[in-house]
Amino acid sequence: MKETLIKWVWQHGSYPNFPYDKSQVLELISQIEYHRGVLHGISQVINKKDKKNLEIDILLNEAVNTSEIEGEYLQRDSVRASLYKKLDNQYNDLRDNSTHQTDALVDVLIDCNKNRAPLTLERLHGWHNSLFIAGYSGLNKIKVASFRDHDDMAVVSGSIGREKVHYVAPPHTLLEDDVKTLLQWLETSDEDIYIKSALGHLWFVSIHPYDDGNGRIARAIADYILSEDTQQETGFKLFSLSMAINKNKKEYYEVLDKTTNLIINRTYDFTLWIKWHLEMIKEAMRATQKQVEYLVQKTKFWDRHRANDLNERQIKVLDRILDMGSENFEEGLKTKKYQAMTKTSTPTAARDIKELLEKGCIEHIEGTKGRNTSYRIKLT
Repeated sequence: MKETLIKWVWQHGSYPNFPYDKSQVLELISQIEYHRGVLHGISQVINKKDKKNLEIDILLNEAVNTSEIEGEYLQRDSVRASLYKKLDNQYNDLRDNSTHQTDALVDVLIDCNKNRAPLTLERLHGWHNSLFIAGYSGLNKIKVASFRDHDDMAVVSGSIGREKVHYVAPPHTLLEDDVKTLLQWLETSDEDIYIKSALGHLWFVSIHPYDDGNGRIARAIADYILSEDTQQETGFKLFSLSMAINKNKKEYYEVLDKTTNLIINRTYDFTLWIKWHLEMIKEAMRATQKQVEYLVQKTKFWDRHRANDLNERQIKVLDRILDMGSENFEEGLKTKKYQAMTKTSTPTAARDIKELLEKGCIEHIEGTKGRNTSYRIKLT
């Protein structure tokens, strides 16, 4: 009698237990807690408006990046409009450029980040319905708001005829019980919250219960878990996990392969995945820390220059650069850029820039001169 090959994580006798070496992750957890504390501290010194904009920026990054991981590219302006409609009572929708798709995705992200009610099958199906509100994945009609009813579910890459199978999901008859077990664990487990997010993410991806959208919902589950200890402090999670994952997308899939394939993961150990996931959380926190520190610098900048009697053009340009971040303002501020942003003449632009220099709002970028002379915001 031919012995069945045990290749995938769900075929192991210990599944759905995910053993790991805690001693290898304690230092990472300590580092994450440090960054969480720093984030909380500096978030308390920004004003209410900036805090709301920070929340929207973080959710915007989450929406754009969780979609991009799956090869779906959203317009940032559309996602931003959807977020402002939901989160800002002062939002003016006269120039609303949101879409049904971005509205629906934003509903999922707000729900998983801000709704602390227990996760249920009905709620998961609601998330899935929002992700595929038209009932299609690309050109293909799929089951929406219900689990797949077939067994031919595999994660495959490569062109036709040269496909590589990375993972084969469990049969459809196991799905509902497996997901219910996961949801019960999410509700009752006292596992460290950061490890819990890593395991919840991995577990759902391993089940792969839907025709499509499993990765996005797995990351939403991770967000849901990570948001648990931030509600009382700030009202929202201060970082975007999907942005960090998307920046390391190749590693993401490689670590999943090494974890879920038992030909590779012969010892049935999940320390590698947990360590990688924790590194992404730390990286995400550090990115937001930099963003919040910049918000503080921006506030201090305007405190210093509020009495400088700047004209509307100058304020508009400074605001634009500060909102983008000086490092994102390609090649710095030049006279031509100033003209384009303010629709003014060359002499007026040159005069405005000269005044901004004299008032200490901007500084010359060393090494640039003549027509290529460039300036940056002077933050300190």
